[in-house]
Amino acid sequence: MLTSIHIQNLAIVTTTEVEFERGLIALTGETGAGKSILIDALGLTLGDRADNNMIRNGCDRAEISAHFNLSDLPEVRTLLEEQALDSGDECLLRRVLVRDGNSKAFVNGSPVTARTLQSLGELLVDIHGQHAHQSLLRRDHQRELLDEYAGHQALCKKTATLYREWRETDDHLQKLREDSRNRTERLDLLRYQTDELEQSGPGDNEWKELEEEHARLSNAGRLRNSSDLILSILYDQEGAVQASLNRAIGELDDLLSVDPTLEECREMLESANIQIQEAVLEVRQYVDKVELDPARLDQVEQRLGELHDLARKYRCKPEELPARLEALQAELEELNNADIHLSELEQQTEALEQAYMESAEKLDKSRRKAAKKLGGQVTEGMQSLGMPDGRLLIEIESLPLEKASASGLNRVDMLVSANPGQKPQPLNKVASGGELSRISLAIQVATLSCGQIPTLIFDEVDVGIGGGVAEIVGRLLNRLGETRQVLCVTHLPQVAAQGHHHLQVNKSSNGKGTRTEITQLSGTQRVEEIARMLGGVEITDQTLAHAQEMLGQSRQ
Repeated sequence: MLTSIHIQNLAIVTTTEVEFERGLIALTGETGAGKSILIDALGLTLGDRADNNMIRNGCDRAEISAHFNLSDLPEVRTLLEEQALDSGDECLLRRVLVRDGNSKAFVNGSPVTARTLQSLGELLVDIHGQHAHQSLLRRDHQRELLDEYAGHQALCKKTATLYREWRETDDHLQKLREDSRNRTERLDLLRYQTDELEQSGPGDNEWKELEEEHARLSNAGRLRNSSDLILSILYDQEGAVQASLNRAIGELDDLLSVDPTLEECREMLESANIQIQEAVLEVRQYVDKVELDPARLDQVEQRLGELHDLARKYRCKPEELPARLEALQAELEELNNADIHLSELEQQTEALEQAYMESAEKLDKSRRKAAKKLGGQVTEGMQSLGMPDGRLLIEIESLPLEKASASGLNRVDMLVSANPGQKPQPLNKVASGGELSRISLAIQVATLSCGQIPTLIFDEVDVGIGGGVAEIVGRLLNRLGETRQVLCVTHLPQVAAQGHHHLQVNKSSNGKGTRTEITQLSGTQRVEEIARMLGGVEITDQTLAHAQEMLGQSRQ
């Protein structure tokens, strides 16, 4: 439930804070006072598109904060917890508009996207504007209203999921069937390619080993010469490293009799001597392996060339040929088993189609049952709203399977008859603007009574009606307010008088600027506001008495 809203520097509002309670809240004020600003401000906190022109003249930024109590809204709490935005039973939505920048959105102090605000807003507030009835002309909206009234959202979701799974599986099946037509040619090509790669392709690590061998063979002369030089430096030539080390060790042996502390130095030289001996042995063994073998070099280069040609043919690197072979073998196996896959996919598609049809049939029955009940309730509402002969019929047409959709196998049409003997026809062909507004209100009252959204806002939905009909509208909204929080922007005293609470919007000017304030009315203030709405240049005692009477009747 909405508990308060704070508005700063928005349009002609400097700063104002309004607290809200349960029940029907009437919001009134003279034309141009800025009643719609409150609705616009709330819309911004719920993710509506921001416009920098909404910022008050002379200000660089505007800020709107809306507080909600979530004690009866576990679904919202869960959504906030999933996004690490939970703050107990309280929720603060904040929107900041900046003159020279993008707007910013916050939930419980954490920055979020406007889309996140929209997701939350859809669960917190339902706003019905002056032109909400226009959407009633769309078939998809009519179906959504019926589904909401029926309360079978889980069945709708299941049907939509089954439809998507069925279509995706069927698309895969059709592709596999199309592929199977070209399977013979593809199989021949795959068999040829796998045979070629199995016979001519590289073995495990062959490419790496060939490259290493090629490097040795092509540099054999240099390797032998350098190795011989190393042996000469370490061992063979006069003054070689090993001979020099032996002389140094002999000198240390003589010195040890004089100074034993040189023992560690001698051990280090002895260790170095042993390592040099081992290195000499390794180099000699390496030299024995290095051969000048032009014939073998030709063989290696020929094999490397074959693998390069093969890699170019298969559009990959030589070292990637084994992986390419594996991929072709996997595709060959899949095509060899295509008949099995095709049969399995056909069975799966058939099962999903059957499951979808069963779910759509259940949805059809539920819709037909709800349509009869909703049509009766809306008809009663229309007749109470000044259309004594009005009648709403919700027609459910069954569609063939080829016209299936995620919403099921139905076409929903709301047909209306406004006069005696008139055949029910689509709304856009029968109802006038005023009639459509009343039909819309009757439908909203019938469907919203079964909804879960705690706060309902009606922005001048009573335009075009008056007199006794206006009083009935007020009573309908009052009845909604007994179980929900209902905020109604109205210019009709008959509607305002039915409110459990009353807010007045006032506009004032001091010559330097204009500002709007929102005031909670009670007692005499409320009587005077209802009297003002009743009309007349001057508020007479008679007008005040009439206003007092209207308020008294609303409490009965």
